[in-house]
Amino acid sequence: MRNLLRKPLTWIVIAECVVLGVLLVVVWNAVAASVMRHAISAPLAIAGAPMNTSTSPLPDVAIVTKPAPRPQLPGLNLDTGFWRNHLSQLNREQVILEQIEWRIVHNSMNVVRRYLETVVLPSITRAERRS
Repeated sequence: MRNLLRKPLTWIVIAECVVLGVLLVVVWNAVAASVMRHAISAPLAIAGAPMNTSTSPLPDVAIVTKPAPRPQLPGLNLDTGFWRNHLSQLNREQVILEQIEWRIVHNSMNVVRRYLETVVLPSITRAERRS
């Protein structure tokens, strides 16, 4: 145990754990403050019963309207044209990368084949002739 405390790696690991603990506490407090700020700024609205102002005994007919469009989530674009454009661009880049990979593999195969035919095989045939 005494030798373990004399090594600098032990102290580095302990210091790293302390730094991580402090960072976790800071992040936890920042997230909690953000959540509390949103909870305080947007109190729950209590919906009261609608007041019946009409004098007729029949209930009012509700006017049907089309539903409101979904609000756009931050950082997420749901437009199909946007995704079609970006995915086609991604596919184009993928094809280019595959062509580059094929050229690299094909050229390396040619280099290895040339090396075998010009260096390795002649030395093997010379060694076989001598024996």
